[in-house]
Amino acid sequence: MNKLYQKLPFVLEVIFNGVFICLYFLYQNKKLEMGFLSPELMNTVLNVLTHTAPLFVLGSLCSYFYRSNGLSDFVRKYIFSAIVFIPMLITWGDIQFTFWLSSVHLFSSILSVYEQTPSADTKKSRLSGLSILEKFKLAPAQIVILSFSGIIFLGTVALSLPIMAQEDMSISFIDAFFTATSATCVTGLSTVSLNSNFSIWGQLVVLGLIQIGGLGFMTLSSSLTILLGKAMGVKNKVLMQDLLDISSFEDLIAMIIDIIKYTLVIEFFGAIALALAFSLEGYEFGQALYYGFFHSVSAFCNAGFALFDNSLENFVFSPLINSVICTLIVLGGLGFIVIKEMEQIIFHGKKLINLTVHTKIVLATNVILVLMVAGYIFTTEYLHALRDYSFFEQIQISFFQSITTRTAGFNTITLNDLHPHSLYLFCLVMFIGASPGSTGGGVKTTTFAILFQSLKATLKGKDRVEFFNRTVPNAIVVRATAIFIVSLMIVSSFILIMLSIETEHTFLSLFFEVISAFATVGLSLGITPYLSVAGKLAIVALMFIGRVGPLTLALAIGQKREKEGNLEYPEGRILIG
Repeated sequence: MNKLYQKLPFVLEVIFNGVFICLYFLYQNKKLEMGFLSPELMNTVLNVLTHTAPLFVLGSLCSYFYRSNGLSDFVRKYIFSAIVFIPMLITWGDIQFTFWLSSVHLFSSILSVYEQTPSADTKKSRLSGLSILEKFKLAPAQIVILSFSGIIFLGTVALSLPIMAQEDMSISFIDAFFTATSATCVTGLSTVSLNSNFSIWGQLVVLGLIQIGGLGFMTLSSSLTILLGKAMGVKNKVLMQDLLDISSFEDLIAMIIDIIKYTLVIEFFGAIALALAFSLEGYEFGQALYYGFFHSVSAFCNAGFALFDNSLENFVFSPLINSVICTLIVLGGLGFIVIKEMEQIIFHGKKLINLTVHTKIVLATNVILVLMVAGYIFTTEYLHALRDYSFFEQIQISFFQSITTRTAGFNTITLNDLHPHSLYLFCLVMFIGASPGSTGGGVKTTTFAILFQSLKATLKGKDRVEFFNRTVPNAIVVRATAIFIVSLMIVSSFILIMLSIETEHTFLSLFFEVISAFATVGLSLGITPYLSVAGKLAIVALMFIGRVGPLTLALAIGQKREKEGNLEYPEGRILIG
């Protein structure tokens, strides 16, 4: 009976505040035009729920305090609920503030259901305190997919609200869904203008989705758990160790802390540098600071979202903006493991020769791809798209596009002005993408490097793949091959689907759009706003697959399955080639 009293405030909050949130959302989006429900009655119901919603939050707070072991334990575990409740009191009766704060608190209350509460009776606790995720026995890959899906759903609901659009404008559900998916999957494709259609609140929601999607929901939730002093569940520990490829729990905690530290430091200094750059371009300080903060997060997360309708074409002559954006993109695309090793070299005197094989492959592949693409753009577009620029500007544009095209999706020149063969090269490097453990997409640079070395070894008659005097395990080669082939099959299938749906667009523009969506790059030849609803949904599905697909595949292949017995079949000879 005592447990029932403890859960009653939560149940009441879910029922009444949940009804209030749904009614207000539907009412604001004009989805409740029913004959039996008059506007006067609806206003009365919403007014009552607006004034009673804080009471249910207060009930949850009292329940939390009752279950806590003293004030310090309550503050450590439930300080977020208290922070939400205080502004609810201050703005009591304001329907929009109550809606937002109730939504945030209800979401946090639902998340708290998944946490395990330690008990003196360990055996009883393990039976009664099992989390919902453990009851369903979800695999790590499934948890990743569900977390991204949940964030996209919440982002879609938020962006559909009237407050998220500019005055006298509205965001349709499909456009909100598309934008939320693109932001969470750090892609950058958009069917509506971020600057012209979204208010500052909508832009901040998009920015939040970019940050969550770039770092990953599990990383952020784990870091929040650590910062609040809570213990991570065993399933979360195993999942994060799989995601970050870390063996011990101590190293896992250190890596999560490093990820948050690197993110905050890099984005902060990037925002300051960009704010200075935008100030030099003539923007007033407040606007320059906002632009700097937004584009710093977008660049580091390799999202490609810009607050200008033509991306960064207005700043093609700004070396400072170009160099800062490129630096942020490179740091975000290298991966946190590589950044950590680079920190050891720069600040702690570690020698280059002592770098891990992974870091050497990532750095070498990135340098080769950047130089190759930059050289190709410069030489082929010298007398074409770059003919009206000075020599220095041509070099700057070539290097900027070689860096941002592969992962981020910014551009300083109009892509439609480029040769078709240049755009095809862009598709190839977009498909390769960023490096593992980074904020970018694609099949990853290490996958491409392993396949290249595997082909080289095959042509030389070798039976093993080698890098920097190290042998790559056969299981890794097989996994890289599987990722590449499955990704190629997915892209080919969606190209066929888009060609069937969007018959009015050219093959090159659709081919480019599909590769950009799958690799979560965000570059487009201008057809995204003109896609049909079916085409938009196909791109949404592709962006989601591109963000979680290769990772899910790697996790699924990496999981060990129990073999039935010790059967081993004899080898069979098959002719190939």
